[in-house]
Amino acid sequence: MDPPKGPRMLIARKRIEECSSNLADVIPRATNKRLADHNTGRLLLEECLVEWSIPIDSIEVLRTEERAPYLSWLDGVWMNQPLPDISLGHSGEWAVCALIEPGYWVGIDGEPSDRGIQENAFDMMAKGEELDWLKSNPEQAIRVWTAKEAIQKSEKKGMHLNPRDIDIEQYQVESFIHDGLMISIAWRDAGTAPRSAEDDLLDATLEAMKDNPDFSVGCKTTRNNV
Repeated sequence: MDPPKGPRMLIARKRIEECSSNLADVIPRATNKRLADHNTGRLLLEECLVEWSIPIDSIEVLRTEERAPYLSWLDGVWMNQPLPDISLGHSGEWAVCALIEPGYWVGIDGEPSDRGIQENAFDMMAKGEELDWLKSNPEQAIRVWTAKEAIQKSEKKGMHLNPRDIDIEQYQVESFIHDGLMISIAWRDAGTAPRSAEDDLLDATLEAMKDNPDFSVGCKTTRNNV
């Protein structure tokens, strides 16, 4: 799928199936459907990372406190190359995935474009004038729904960001229909990235080196006595 104009992005979808992925989470007591949804999304992520030239055997998928997934180099790899941000979703028979270049956060959501949303659910995603507009334009509900889901993901807040409080016009978000699937992509400048154990160790080492010019790591051999 063609990404919107702006930062470098990769957008893809994959039909949900029973499969496995090296990047999949362990989900105890998950139903077969839940496993298929999750594993297909992670397998699609693998394929996107290969396309992006990211070595999948050197990374893992972690989650923020709000459960937003992000990429991290595996402990012991000692890589500091910035990684793209990711977003995943699934609905019906499709999983969707988006990657965006370092320095940005991205969110993606996809739903069947002909999926109907009952009017009694409109007040869960809109209020005030927007709610009145939705009631007059119910065919736009699925676009609004996916756009707000994508924004929630790009903000790394999920449902901690109430969709009723989201003004779509205040965000960078594009929605389009691809082969019967309504897809919304939202992106923004990246916020503070989660820290890894290696980040903390490197910072501690740097501080020790500043405080002690003779500080060395892991080896007593010096250039003068090799």
